[in-house]
Amino acid sequence: MIVRKLLHTRYRLNDLERSVRFYKEVLGLEEVRRHKSPRGSELVFLKAPESDETIELCHFPTSGPVEVQPDLTHLAFQVDSLAQFERHLQSLGLKYSDGPTYKDDGSGGFAFIDAPEGYEIELIQRGPSISPSNPP
Repeated sequence: MIVRKLLHTRYRLNDLERSVRFYKEVLGLEEVRRHKSPRGSELVFLKAPESDETIELCHFPTSGPVEVQPDLTHLAFQVDSLAQFERHLQSLGLKYSDGPTYKDDGSGGFAFIDAPEGYEIELIQRGPSISPSNPP
């Protein structure tokens, strides 16, 4: 028997509520459920509007503090426009940590932001890019 599908990805955190606010307010994810596990972990599951898979944010203080290593892992989300998302970030007092970087052929691009615990979030635009080398 082989696995059938990806259900969720877990990220353990030091400050659950701060991260939940980030994923909801900055990325627009929806909280789909919240509960405490039998071993005492506080768990919050979130999903993007067009995804079936969820992200599980976990707070389990008895495991010790979380220290995210640079470039260890990241989540990637598709956006319609990196330029529009950048304006959204600016309205929240945030900015990209890297990028945006557009493909030379104008077929899209990517950028990164950092979540509160230090996990990277990649934003990917597929399709025509609006960039300095490819104006509207």
